[in-house]
Order: sequence, then C-alpha cells, then structure tokens
Amino acid sequence: MRKFLIAILFAGLATSVLAESPAKTPTVKSADGLRIAYEVHGAGEPAVVLVHGWSCDRTYFEGQIEPLAKKYQVVSLDLAGHGESSPGRKNSTIASFGEDVAAVVRKLRLKRVVLVGHSMGGDVVVAAARLLEGRVVGLVWLDDYKEIGPGRSDADIEKFSARLRADFPGVADHVVRNLFRLDADPTLVERIARDMASAPPEVAIPSLESSFRYAREIPAALAGLKLPVIAINGDNGSTDAVSLAKHGVKSVVMSGAGHFLMIEDPARFNPLLISAIEELEQ
Repeated sequence: MRKFLIAILFAGLATSVLAESPAKTPTVKSADGLRIAYEVHGAGEPAVVLVHGWSCDRTYFEGQIEPLAKKYQVVSLDLAGHGESSPGRKNSTIASFGEDVAAVVRKLRLKRVVLVGHSMGGDVVVAAARLLEGRVVGLVWLDDYKEIGPGRSDADIEKFSARLRADFPGVADHVVRNLFRLDADPTLVERIARDMASAPPEVAIPSLESSFRYAREIPAALAGLKLPVIAINGDNGSTDAVSLAKHGVKSVVMSGAGHFLMIEDPARFNPLLISAIEELEQ
C-alpha cells in the first residue's frame, strides 16, 4: 500500500511539473537545415518581423512586443547560432541569416511584412527582402547605417578580425561599451557588454566580417529592391541624412540614445518605431 501511495504521489508531481512547464518555442528549418526559433504575438497586417543584431538574440526586443502586438502580428526570432536557434553553421554570413528570416516568414505564410533590423540585423533584413519578393512592404533600420558609402577595405576588416581572434571577450566588451552614450545607465551597459562578450567567437567573428563586407552591396541591393527604408538612429554618432537620402533612406534621429535605443528608452523609442511602420504601410 505504501509503494502504491508513493507511486500516486510521484505521478501527481510529474503531472504538476508538466502542466507548469513552458510551451516549447516553435522552430523552422532554415535553408541549410538548422532550426530557427521564433515567437509570434498579436494579429494584423502588415506583420512586423524583428531581427536582432550582432551577438544578440530576440530578447533584445522584449520592450517592443506588447506595444506592437496591439495593432500588428509581431514575429521575433533568433538567427542561427544565437539564442535558442541551432548552432553549428559552417559559415555565419548575412546571406545565411537572411535565409533564416525568410524561412520564418514562409512558415507563417506572411503576405505583407515590415522587416525591422537592429545593427547587423539591418543587413540581414536587406538579405531577407531579396528572398521575399512581393511580400515586403518596407524596411526599418535601427542604428545600423548612419551613412552609406564604400564600406571597409579587406585589410581593415582583417585587422579588426585579428584583434577579435586574439582576445574576443576583451575586444567585444570594449566595442560594446563604446556603443553607449557616456550618460547611459551603467547597469544596462554592464549587462549588455557581458552578454555580447560571451557570444561564441566562431559565430560572432565571421558574421561581423560578413556584415562589414555586405555594406558594399547595400547601394545596389536598395536600388534593386525599390523598397522604402526608414533608419532610426541614436545620437551617439552623427547621421548623414543626405548620404542616406541619396539611396532612398529616410532618417530619424532619437536624441539622448545610443546604439541600443530600443532597450535604453523604450517609452520614447516605441512611438518612433510604430510611426515608421505606419508610414511604410501607407
């Protein structure tokens, strides 16, 4: 009898644990077979797809989900090698990340989308838009391009990559801290610097190299896409509005914000993002 009661007790506990466990994050296979994790909130068109930046993940957009979901279907995802998505990609490139985004859009059968990319994610949404002809309404860049020019040389890219290979945590930490304004919340700076400096170098270094090189493709890519683009930038560096406008990019500067503007001050940032989406959908 005692064993029987214990068995019932454990069965009840197991049922309780199962009932309380969170739902498994949905995934979809990218072009190379890696699993891409994503989440969906809200309803309404156009759908808004949020793409994180270098060495980040979809949690960097937590402050935008609820405000956007009041009007739109909102999709956030982890690029391969980030967050809950599969590691193991042989070469992390902007083109392969674009495939990740396209796979999610196709899986959800989204017909009209606005692609929002932060930092390196700005390159990724361009790559994704090239794969999603007819579905993309427009692009929003978040503190990615403050000007459009010839890009870095191969020698400059290799020089910086060599520093990362020699001391990834130290160099990444230094780079991330310099992306904030001097008056930024030190607790936030510490948290993001620590998070990004702990990224796997085998993903972070080639993806950054690819992003630097992809900058050279941006003028031709924008000309080919013929899509409206809005760049929302922090004022931690000057935005060359004229340079951007030459390539059809409208620029908006958020004062008092650094590179992670959507996290630093979501109360001021979210209305800017919603306004940009509304402008693109018209």
